[in-house]
Amino acid sequence: MAGADPQTPPMLEVRGLDVHYGAIQALHDLSLSVKKGQIVTLIGCNGAGKTTTLRAISGIVRPSGGGVFYEGASITAAPPYRLVRMGIAHSPEGRGIFSNLSVSENLDLGAYARSDHDEIARDRERSLTLFPRVRERLKQNAGTLSGGEQQMLAIARALMARPRLLLLDEPSLGLAPQIVQTIFKIIREINERGTTILLVEQNAHMALKVAHYAYVLEVGRIAMADEAAVLEKSDAVRKAYLGVG
Repeated sequence: MAGADPQTPPMLEVRGLDVHYGAIQALHDLSLSVKKGQIVTLIGCNGAGKTTTLRAISGIVRPSGGGVFYEGASITAAPPYRLVRMGIAHSPEGRGIFSNLSVSENLDLGAYARSDHDEIARDRERSLTLFPRVRERLKQNAGTLSGGEQQMLAIARALMARPRLLLLDEPSLGLAPQIVQTIFKIIREINERGTTILLVEQNAHMALKVAHYAYVLEVGRIAMADEAAVLEKSDAVRKAYLGVG
């Protein structure tokens, strides 16, 4: 995969981000950037701050220091609904589906901020083409889906917002290996169709295979950053996160 042009300014830039949960500091002076057209991944152990980073970017958590910039403008204080309208969608850890609503209704909620009905219908069809299992279950309650199907629904619902930047949090969590392969194949396809992706993923092997660039988080700090293919060959990364060496 060819990444973004090195001369292109970042689509998303995080500068010196600090996040506290009460007296506990979860992120320490964290900086990263994502260029248009890239898949950038954050890898690290549980508790490293990966999910907090995405939550701070999408406005769910308020930073105590630093800033977040999208297409050159500060979005540090913007509420989540405004970020959705600006082109940022967040598929959260744990999927966050509405289990008592139908699969179809969950998809409709993904487009709640839009009024372009013809384009919504086209995007719905594109999402269902990417996820045929979701199409087969449109009338079912979302809570009756398997874990893999719920993850597919969560991503499909995020795509209904027509994001230019998609934040994906642990899309492979708890899924069988065959389903994980399917999910990552679709992530690559979403990117090839023009959506920039910031991916948080504990399965470092799969994340580094699909990403252009990667950051390694350790206890709320960036420990390493490089092209994903370079980090995949790093002895330190291979030993700590890939189970090699």
